[in-house]
Amino acid sequence: MLITFEGIDGCGKSTQLNIIGDLLENHGYTVHRLREPGGTTLSESIREILLSSKNNINDIAELLLFEAARSNLTENLIKPALANGEFVLCDRFYDSTTAYQGFGRQIDIDVIAACNQIAVGNLKPDLTFYLKISLDSAKKRAGNREQDRIEKAGDDFFSRVINGFDTIAQNEPDRVIIIDSEGSIEETKYKIMREIPIFNDII
Repeated sequence: MLITFEGIDGCGKSTQLNIIGDLLENHGYTVHRLREPGGTTLSESIREILLSSKNNINDIAELLLFEAARSNLTENLIKPALANGEFVLCDRFYDSTTAYQGFGRQIDIDVIAACNQIAVGNLKPDLTFYLKISLDSAKKRAGNREQDRIEKAGDDFFSRVINGFDTIAQNEPDRVIIIDSEGSIEETKYKIMREIPIFNDII
């Protein structure tokens, strides 16, 4: 089963992914915890290029680098794990490209969809948790930590990204579940657990 975690930085994706991963492993399941871009040697190298503020990357090059990293991760790790009946939890997947490069960078959505399809074929997440948080809350959580290249894109950019995630969730309600993550880690955890039948016995 492929479960993806989406949202802007600061929404709690990585934290909740690890919590859910621990719970699944405690139930006896094999779990792969991955991130995008990343997860393989090549994809981690691409991640460094994409996030480094030293690099001046145009929008199309950025899109294609994300898709290259995703294709490598999908073919080498995600598809084999799913074929073995294992859980794959991924911190971002192609919805992030739709939100960030489509809505944020304003690249034609049809182009984004075509590139996503090339990268992953017909693979779709079984379940996507969109951890929704306001831009102000995300900035407060980030504090004074150093921003990467994409995080420096500005408030207008991130407002468009949030609109992108909202639109994706509206268009695919059967797959994408909106989780209000403004509250505590525990509150968000239980909201997510309620959407995964495996955990019905411990909620």
